[in-house]
Amino acid sequence: MPVNRNALIRYRIIDQCLQNRFKKWTLDDLIEACSDAIYEYQGIDTGVSRRTVQSDIEMMRSNKLGYEAPIVVVDKKYYTYSDKNYSITNIPLNQQDMQVLSEVSGLLKQFKGFNHFTDLNEMVSKLEDKIYSQNTQNTPVIDFEKNEHLKGLEWIEVIRKAIVSKKTVCITYQSFKAREASTFCFSGYLLKEYRNRWFVLGMQHRRNGHVMNLALDRIQTITEHEEPYRENRTLDLATYYNDCIGVTKTPGQRDCEVVFWIDAANAPYVITKPLHPTQKLLSNEADGKIFSIKVVLNFELERELLGFGAKMRVLGPRILVKQLKKQLAKTLELYEVKEKTSF
Repeated sequence: MPVNRNALIRYRIIDQCLQNRFKKWTLDDLIEACSDAIYEYQGIDTGVSRRTVQSDIEMMRSNKLGYEAPIVVVDKKYYTYSDKNYSITNIPLNQQDMQVLSEVSGLLKQFKGFNHFTDLNEMVSKLEDKIYSQNTQNTPVIDFEKNEHLKGLEWIEVIRKAIVSKKTVCITYQSFKAREASTFCFSGYLLKEYRNRWFVLGMQHRRNGHVMNLALDRIQTITEHEEPYRENRTLDLATYYNDCIGVTKTPGQRDCEVVFWIDAANAPYVITKPLHPTQKLLSNEADGKIFSIKVVLNFELERELLGFGAKMRVLGPRILVKQLKKQLAKTLELYEVKEKTSF
């Protein structure tokens, strides 16, 4: 049976709400969430009726769309999934979904080749490969980089909406180094992806003026907060990460020239895939090539450089060379201890 776009949006929003088990969802809450989504995506501000959302829930419970969602009512008031791992996004795509994907793919292909839409090429290829494998029941012919156990993706849309609408959120967060989680108000400015992990750059309110980067996979809960949103008045978000490998950076941190030698066998790899857009070839040596990049010094840079092992030697700056030598010495010590206790 045909399903219009508004209905698909409502199904997705109800699904997202019921997956969030940190909040108890009444029918009024679901109506409000659906109304907000329809306004954001479609520009329709008439709201969603109570009867419409009740019909949506019954449709999701049925097998008409293949969902058969285990939606239950707790305490005669709160809606949730009886199976905490259920999501309509986990079930196989039905014919309606495939039709929508085909239409989206056809629309996006019209923009392939335009300079302003170069990022769409990978998206279109992913869509077409998904449609191909689903329709033919064959193995996908493109294997994109992915992380099957990646956490925190459910927060991307929540944070994006908060940034766009300039809303303060209350976040419960526990970093890898913290013994326990802490809760604080946060104004988000920019979502950033690095190596299949997502981060949000913003300001923590109780540390006024302190810009920080939060890993989405370390966030436990996010809720809206009435505290006024704190505008970004100091950072150029369009260029903030231009001098950075990774996401670790503090406002005002200055970049420096990092010079490194690569052996002849591996220099072509660095030429075809530069470590950073600022990479320059400084000289050709008999046994390799010397390059430079202009970046801030951080953990991700060290990890990138150390990953080349004996194929690379960092020549400057001196503080970075000292830090890398220290890390390599510790690594050698670990191997010497392991040799004495090898299995």
